[in-house]
Amino acid sequence: MQEVNSDNFTQEVINSDKPVLVDFWGPQCAPCLALMPQVESLELTHGEKVKVVKVDASKNRRLCLELRVLGLPTYLLYKNGESVGRLTGGNLKIQEIEELLKKAF
Repeated sequence: MQEVNSDNFTQEVINSDKPVLVDFWGPQCAPCLALMPQVESLELTHGEKVKVVKVDASKNRRLCLELRVLGLPTYLLYKNGESVGRLTGGNLKIQEIEELLKKAF
């Protein structure tokens, strides 16, 4: 899973020719770390149709504020440069993230 930051967010997410699932996580966020292997597997499963990237919120605070990412984990789905879906919360399940991804197809 590619690491994205405020420097390359526009290039990798907004300007992507494929839909992009953005995983906002933090090194101290247990739910983030628990879900990460499953989220990474989404890229293997759906890599032809969607790009999966991650943003370390602890290193990209300004970007998080700009995108109103106030809690972790947060997953944003972008299609054609626009945000088309958002999930937030420590009790998220991979099935909910997969449902969000369906909006991209």
